[in-house]
Amino acid sequence: MVAFYLSQYDFNVYKIKKIMSSLANNYNRRKISFKYGKGSFLYSTNGKKYLDFVQGIAVNSLGHSNQYLIKALNKQSKKVWHVSNAFEIPEAEKLARLLTKKTFADKVFFQNSGAEATEAAIKVARRYFFSIGKPYKNRILCIKNSFHGRTIAAIYASGSKKMVEGFGPVVPGFDHIEFRNFKPRFPNIRKKIKKSTAAIMVETVMGEGGIKPIPDKCLKYLRKICNEKKILLILDEVQSGVGRSGDFFAFESSKIKPDIVPIAKGIGGGFPIGAVLMTNKVSSAMKPGSHGSTFGGNPNACAVGIEVMNQIFKSGFLNNVKKLSKYFISKLENLKKNYPKIIKEIRGKGMLIGIQLHFDQLKFIKLLEKNNLLTIRAGENVVRILPPLNVNKKEIDLALKVLNKVCNEYN
Repeated sequence: MVAFYLSQYDFNVYKIKKIMSSLANNYNRRKISFKYGKGSFLYSTNGKKYLDFVQGIAVNSLGHSNQYLIKALNKQSKKVWHVSNAFEIPEAEKLARLLTKKTFADKVFFQNSGAEATEAAIKVARRYFFSIGKPYKNRILCIKNSFHGRTIAAIYASGSKKMVEGFGPVVPGFDHIEFRNFKPRFPNIRKKIKKSTAAIMVETVMGEGGIKPIPDKCLKYLRKICNEKKILLILDEVQSGVGRSGDFFAFESSKIKPDIVPIAKGIGGGFPIGAVLMTNKVSSAMKPGSHGSTFGGNPNACAVGIEVMNQIFKSGFLNNVKKLSKYFISKLENLKKNYPKIIKEIRGKGMLIGIQLHFDQLKFIKLLEKNNLLTIRAGENVVRILPPLNVNKKEIDLALKVLNKVCNEYN
């Protein structure tokens, strides 16, 4: 009776949480919650079925309740939950080997999130120049109004006035360049590179900034500049990486090799994990004690990450992402032609897609939700669309049907 009473009490508290929530008010949460999810769909507590094209903001790379990830996690959870990095962690070793085998990287160290991974990438770049006797090379050149996370240094790396408001004093060490209209050159970039510049850090596809891919020719130009100036190139693939572009990394189509790449989101398929991938040259600066993470390399997280890698590198998986994303984007371009007063531009790469509207996107997103399609906003009036990578054509067609209906209502 006591146990029942307590559970009933907890339930009653939950019911009035809208009035007396103990959660801080730093999110403008939608008035909807979910009981469970399966694949591309979420099922709400009020019985509605939603096509989820948010997927935790590009996190659930293999959808909800993926059977392979559940099996991997259940198996590992019955062995070891957590081991300090003071000891060897076989699961972390295995995931690191998979990542280095399949990518440009020679070395990996694990974090818990994308923000931590980008912070660590900054530390690696600065530490590298310190290790070769050039400690004055410690500034990072970034794109203005980009997004690299919400830690105190990452918000200043992003160069957004809105993000840093109220979080002074200014964290030094960051300079910024403009990136507009997908130009093949960044204006005045050579003038922005100083004697103290250690690295250029950019998102391969700008996510929060409006789903703007940096064209391959621009990435090649950045690599050329970094080589000439003998500085490092950091490509932030936290949102665009781990298969979302149709390649494992979005920069792969440019045929360049970065020095440092932070990842997170999709590598855990919904389980918190991040990582920094590095070449041997820069990783050699990271000696014992130079960086650490309590939970980085957690056995459960790495076991899930291993299975994500196994699934993504199955024969035909990434080609299917490319095929379906090409189909999806072509249909969205047709939608733009049919509704030119509503849709300004279709943006993106692979399954990282943005629909830029001619007006504020909030009402549009609410109408999509009313029609059981979940999306999320990005900068520049963009509706961000992030299906799981194993989405099927039928589900894409369902999303297109809803999008067409909502556009028709606006017309």
